[in-house]
Amino acid sequence: MADTNGSTVNAFVYQNVIRGQLGWVAFTKLTVVTVLTVVSVYVNCVILYALNSKRVFKESSRYILFAHMMLNDSVHLLLTFFLFLFAVIFVQLAKAACSLILFLDSATFYNAPLNLAVMSLERYVAICFPLRHAEIATQKKTFIAISFIWLIGSVNILIDIITAAVVDPNSFYDKVICSREQLFMQPWQPDLFSGFIAFLFVSVTLIIVFTYISIMITARSVSSNKDSAKKAHRTVLLHFIQLGLCTTSVFFNTIDRALYIVTGSDKPLFLNLQFLNFLFLLILPRCLSPLIYGLRDEAVRPLFKYYFCYCSRKFQTAVNVQ
Repeated sequence: MADTNGSTVNAFVYQNVIRGQLGWVAFTKLTVVTVLTVVSVYVNCVILYALNSKRVFKESSRYILFAHMMLNDSVHLLLTFFLFLFAVIFVQLAKAACSLILFLDSATFYNAPLNLAVMSLERYVAICFPLRHAEIATQKKTFIAISFIWLIGSVNILIDIITAAVVDPNSFYDKVICSREQLFMQPWQPDLFSGFIAFLFVSVTLIIVFTYISIMITARSVSSNKDSAKKAHRTVLLHFIQLGLCTTSVFFNTIDRALYIVTGSDKPLFLNLQFLNFLFLLILPRCLSPLIYGLRDEAVRPLFKYYFCYCSRKFQTAVNVQ
């Protein structure tokens, strides 16, 4: 593990973070992360408010899943920011409190690709089985799917928390730097962690590729709705791009170690490159969801413009959900 005076913070694997780098450099880095987090969460909240303002959005499985993605990304982004902040100001937490934060942080990280898979399947049903879409993609079944997303997304971190509680329950009273490694009590846990990530992303990739090919084939058929199929085709392609952005986050630790080896004893250079690694792999991918989905949606975009800025409320909105 790369040495940064023992300070680590976990966003889903672990993050070596800035320590001993005070003054305007650290302040600038913290300001950049803060601004990106606040702006992104604000945009997500505006989109969520817009989705909640129209009944048609609350009854459509497509927009329910989209709203869940916005909420999930906002929670994950906030937790990543606070873990980063705690590391910069050297805050130690009780292991019990840290476990709760890591549970939400880990679950929301895994939920993102799972939610993309379900969204792709919803578009697959809408295009390939249009007559059964209303029957399959009901509001109730959508919330059941979201429940399964949270169940699958939290199983890995729950195993770590339960293992730590069984092996050393008294350790939950200790003050620690909040890191996933604090829950690794057995040698098999890191292997399980890596295996779960690999299985999850391979499975989601296969689902998205399957739906993409199926929709593409349907779009070429004579009997298909060309416009709807074309839109769904682009949407699933965006899901694949977003999955790629989520996948890059998995390589944070590997890139971090490589940077440490390459920079050697040049600690200032390592810390600067490490921050860029943190920014581009952990923060920015979560800031792009509203740009990739919400602002390109013809039904959501006018509402977003209406609610985003108070002065824009002269703008009259029209909702057209397909």
